[in-house]
Amino acid sequence: MKNRYITGHFPLFSILLFSTSLALFTEGYIVNQLQLLGLYDGMKEFFSESGIKITLLFLLLLFFFMVFSALKLIADTIVQLSLLFFSNDETGDELNKIRSGTWIYLIASLIALIFFHSIFIISIVFIIATFIYFIFFLYKLSDALAPLHMFGLIMFHLLFWFTFIIAVAYAILTLYNSFIASLPL
Repeated sequence: MKNRYITGHFPLFSILLFSTSLALFTEGYIVNQLQLLGLYDGMKEFFSESGIKITLLFLLLLFFFMVFSALKLIADTIVQLSLLFFSNDETGDELNKIRSGTWIYLIASLIALIFFHSIFIISIVFIIATFIYFIFFLYKLSDALAPLHMFGLIMFHLLFWFTFIIAVAYAILTLYNSFIASLPL
């Protein structure tokens, strides 16, 4: 079966598998924390244990699915903007070349699902997959871009993601500090 759209569903599966692995880890962590705090037994008086775990897993899966979907939307937009700014391709051929890289995230998400008990391994697998995809992206575009355009494309991506990560970290740190400052001591 040879069809250019055969890999079109791989990003959805990758997002679902990464979300599932993170949701399974987080669900186990939350249940463990609730047990340590002594709240879990009280919750079991109102809901069944499987009901609590399934509901928690569903909500966490939904949350992580939304986060990864938003990241994919942002990444797709940044890729297309960078191609608009630095590529001379007007027909979208360069964009079609890089679509086959969705295999990288699909394989990585399967690995992450196997190691769902370790947030460290899930994070490392995601970071490595992102790095490999970026190398794949640059390799596929290397024939079509001049060295100066390739440098501009790389800097565009690095600066955007660096700024994005710093902004998110700053927002989280600001929220955390305001929460800590509001606690009565």
